[in-house]
Amino acid sequence: MSITDEIKESFRSGTTLHKLIYLNLGLFLAVQIVRIILILSNASDLFPGFINHLAVPANLEVLARRPWTLITYMFLHVDFIHILFNLLWLYWFGTVFIQELGLKKLLSTYLLGGLAGGILYVIFYNVFHVFAGVREGSIALGASASVMAVVVATATYQPERRMHLILIGPIKIIYIALAMFILTSLVDFSTNTGGKIAHIGGAITGFLFAYYYRRGKDFTKGFDQIMDSIASWFKPGKDNLKVTYKRSAEQNRPADDKEYNKQKVAEQKEIDQILDKISKAGYDSLTSREKEMLFKMGNKK
Repeated sequence: MSITDEIKESFRSGTTLHKLIYLNLGLFLAVQIVRIILILSNASDLFPGFINHLAVPANLEVLARRPWTLITYMFLHVDFIHILFNLLWLYWFGTVFIQELGLKKLLSTYLLGGLAGGILYVIFYNVFHVFAGVREGSIALGASASVMAVVVATATYQPERRMHLILIGPIKIIYIALAMFILTSLVDFSTNTGGKIAHIGGAITGFLFAYYYRRGKDFTKGFDQIMDSIASWFKPGKDNLKVTYKRSAEQNRPADDKEYNKQKVAEQKEIDQILDKISKAGYDSLTSREKEMLFKMGNKK
C-alpha cells in the first residue's frame, strides 16, 4: 500500500476528531505548496490574493461574493505555530469531548463554533466605528473559534473532570479552559482583535450548547440532520445500501430509571476502554466490534 493509499485509508477509517485534524493539516500543506510555487514563479505577490479567497472578509460586499469563506476560514492556517497550537488544543479537548458528548456532536460544535466566530467578527467590524479604517482589508482565518467552542463545551459539560499537566499535575478542565479563554481572547485586545472576537463567538457557542445539552435540550439537532443529508450525497446508491431500522431512544430506554442509569454507566465504561485503546495503540488496533461500538455510541449521542 502506497503512502497516499495509507493516508486515504487513515482518513476514511478515522474518527471525526482525526478527520478534522487531517483537513486542517491538508489545507495547511496545500497553502504552503501554493506559496512555494508562487515564490519560484516570481509571483509571490499573488499569495495574499489566494488567501483572501479562503479567509473570511470583514467587508460585507466581498463576503457576499465569497460566502464559502465562512466555512473555509475555519480550516485555514498560514503560520506553523498557529496550526500547531490549534490542533494540540483540538486533540486534547476533542478526545475528552468525544468521551462525554459523542463523535457527531464534535463536528457540530466545531462547525457551529467556527460559523458563530466568523459571523460575530463580521458583525463587530461593521457595527463598531472603531474598525471603519481597517474593515476594507481585514480578514480572519484559523480554527481558533472552532477549537474554542470545543474547549468551552467540554469544560461546561464536565467541569470537574481533570487533565494532567506536565510539571503541574491534575487540574480541573474548567480552570484550563478559563485560562485559555482569558489569555487568547481577552488579554491585549488591541492585538489580533478580529481573531479574539471570533474566539468569543466560538466560546459562546460552546457554552450554550453544553449548558442546554446537560438539561436535555440539543440545539444542534437540526444542524446534525443537515450534515447527515450532505453526507448521504457521498454514500453508495440505494441498491448498495443495507437498510436497518433503529428504535428511538425513548423506545430503547428501560422503564426503570435505576436500570437505565446502570446501562448508561456500563456503556460509558466500554466506550472509555475503547478510547483508551485508541490513545495507546491507534484506531487500527480496534476490533471490528469495537469500531462498530464506537460508531454507534457516537451516533447515539
